[in-house]
Amino acid sequence: MIGANNDAGICGFRWLACSRLVLCNSSDNSCSQPNTTCVQHPECNDLPVCYPFTMTDQSICPPMKNKTNLEWKQNGITVAGGNGPGKELNQLNRPRGILIDEKKNIFIADGDNNRIVEWKYNATEGQIIAGGNGQGNQMDQLSLPTDVVINQQDHSIIIANNGNNRVIQWTNQTQQILIQNIDCRGFAIDKNGFLYVSDGVKNEVRRWKMGEYNNEGIVVAGGNGKGDKLNQLDSPNFVFVDEDQSVYVSDIFNHRVMKWRKDAKEGIIVAGGNGPGGNLNQLSSPMAVIVDDFGQIYVADCDNHRVMRWCEGKEEGEIVVGRNGQGNQSDQLNIPASLSFDDEGNLYVADAINSRIQKFELIL
Repeated sequence: MIGANNDAGICGFRWLACSRLVLCNSSDNSCSQPNTTCVQHPECNDLPVCYPFTMTDQSICPPMKNKTNLEWKQNGITVAGGNGPGKELNQLNRPRGILIDEKKNIFIADGDNNRIVEWKYNATEGQIIAGGNGQGNQMDQLSLPTDVVINQQDHSIIIANNGNNRVIQWTNQTQQILIQNIDCRGFAIDKNGFLYVSDGVKNEVRRWKMGEYNNEGIVVAGGNGKGDKLNQLDSPNFVFVDEDQSVYVSDIFNHRVMKWRKDAKEGIIVAGGNGPGGNLNQLSSPMAVIVDDFGQIYVADCDNHRVMRWCEGKEEGEIVVGRNGQGNQSDQLNIPASLSFDDEGNLYVADAINSRIQKFELIL
């Protein structure tokens, strides 16, 4: 809507009279009226107003929220796996990277099963879309895949085939090796069509233009040997790239998350960096990192069996889910390996040792 901020809007019917809309509570952008939600409606008021649920489509444009106080239900829902480790279609075995598409289908790098599986929304079992032919280095085989992304240009699947030290593209039943001799751990694709790949042995992140893999790429993080200096990494894992092409890296053995701005010669610590531990200013072997639209940083704090949220510049983070220690209950995690959001803000966690994907619903 004209005049609305980028992070505050709604899609819905507009013929409701402005005189019927009351202002949201100024303290927390909530509504005291039943069956309403807080939105920007600049044609009616410069301040947020309460709008009827029945006249909105929240799946297209989410309502306003307090940027810093988003919360999720602490009991997760198992949406994939959860039937013990195994290779049946209703099972997973140490899942790593996950991706949620706009239809809430889940793409999973099913690591120890050496396959990529897709679980349709509300399905009770997955379907194999890559690999699944035993562990090996043949073109139709995978070995310990760690991450998966979708190339929106041709809808092919790009896989971090870590055990074979290569990045492979899978289009239906046709395979193509894109990058070889790389200890690929995690991926990201930015809005300009660049592919970012972390290398856990060379301790760096490189960037390639999609389709132009016949060169060595460009180092965008690390690349100065293993270490804990600001221009170094130690076993980088998952990668996230924001709208400004800043690269966020989970720096496992430095127990921190680093942010490298575009063309920077060194990074800054945005989470952890105070040695391994379970205090709120510490991480322990962080595996994955994602950043929301408000710039808040979410970390799969692997050995602490929790998901943390950090704001850049803060000395401490806060626990988002996984407050109850290591375990297999619905409010527990066991080696969280990867994170993803759906378009409604629900949080998905690859709960590796429990061989399941947990969905934590956003509290509205």
